[in-house]
Amino acid sequence: MSNIAIILMGFLGLVSLLAFWYKKMRPIARRSARMKNAIKVIISRSYNNYCTCGSLFILAGDLLSYRCKTIELPDKGNQREISCIPEGTYNVVKIKHEKFGNCFHVLNVPGRSGILMHIGNYTAGKKIDTEGCILPGMYFTDINNDGFLDVADSTGAMNKLIGVLPDKFPLYIL
Repeated sequence: MSNIAIILMGFLGLVSLLAFWYKKMRPIARRSARMKNAIKVIISRSYNNYCTCGSLFILAGDLLSYRCKTIELPDKGNQREISCIPEGTYNVVKIKHEKFGNCFHVLNVPGRSGILMHIGNYTAGKKIDTEGCILPGMYFTDINNDGFLDVADSTGAMNKLIGVLPDKFPLYIL
């Protein structure tokens, strides 16, 4: 076989592969891109006197793509700086904060402003890392042995959230 015939066969093979991709794989790639827009972020909560514990789930379509824990201040009727935010649906945007670095800004919280999802561990006891914000973590434990539940490995959870979530998304708090 001549070199021209080999090159021609290679070229025809490449054209066939591109035609196959365009016909069969392109719809899958487009559906996959739409899935990024179809992300749902849900926090399911339980309440006690000194904190609000949550489980955060990221759903891509029908698939669970990530989960972690959250901790917030207790529910005290949405009072500024001492209460978690109310249950509801919120728009969230990724931001770079001067104090907390990469984090998320929770928008349109009734009667509140400056609500973030940022790195932190404590909502009660000797040290408190929030004035109403949501603190993500990998698991609950009493880090500093003060008798109050904390969230651990907040940095790891936040880094994962920053990596997997789009720049804007809805947050459903239940």
